[in-house]
Amino acid sequence: MDAALRDAADHLGISPASLKVDQVEPRQWGDSSLGCPKPGQMYSQIVTPGYVVVISGSGRQLEYHTDTRGHLVLCQER
Repeated sequence: MDAALRDAADHLGISPASLKVDQVEPRQWGDSSLGCPKPGQMYSQIVTPGYVVVISGSGRQLEYHTDTRGHLVLCQER
């Protein structure tokens, strides 16, 4: 959670105290891309447990996907 908040603050250029965690939900990702595959990348085809974390601030919402080992991916911005 802390890593997602720090990344969101850096991405949005605001203080972490200005952010709100809207959602944290456990998820089983179908592969090591954590549901956010990048073109041209290869991923291990193994079920990967993790979380969807949605954080909002400055009128924007960021969706992060994680695994249980601390890997974090900014998947989409709304």
